[in-house]
Amino acid sequence: QMHLVESGGGLVQPGGSLRLSCTASGSSLDRYAIAWFRQAPGKQREGVSCLSKLDGPITYVESVQGRFVTSKDFGENTVYLQMNNLKPEDTAVYYCGSDSYGRCDGPIVSSKYTNWGQGTQVTVSS
Repeated sequence: QMHLVESGGGLVQPGGSLRLSCTASGSSLDRYAIAWFRQAPGKQREGVSCLSKLDGPITYVESVQGRFVTSKDFGENTVYLQMNNLKPEDTAVYYCGSDSYGRCDGPIVSSKYTNWGQGTQVTVSS
């Protein structure tokens, strides 16, 4: 069983940056695709990005394209989400999840991910 732990959230002003980390234990990241999601109060969980276990495209939701970048460090068994030019609408609890297929081959939907971390709060406010 792979366990995921998110970290790096906090309070930042609009236009600022944060780097989130998703660290895995119990299994290697090369077995799974890792996706980032976010959830604001009263809203459903929204897919943000997906990084496949294979070499190939990295997918992002339209609202973060050009601002967010996800990457992987096999040595630390960690996936990162670098968030730049943050906006108040980015405020949410951010989660990482792993699938059982290893591919990011369509829309980033929560039903494809069965293992989750506990989330880290990101608040963008002046």
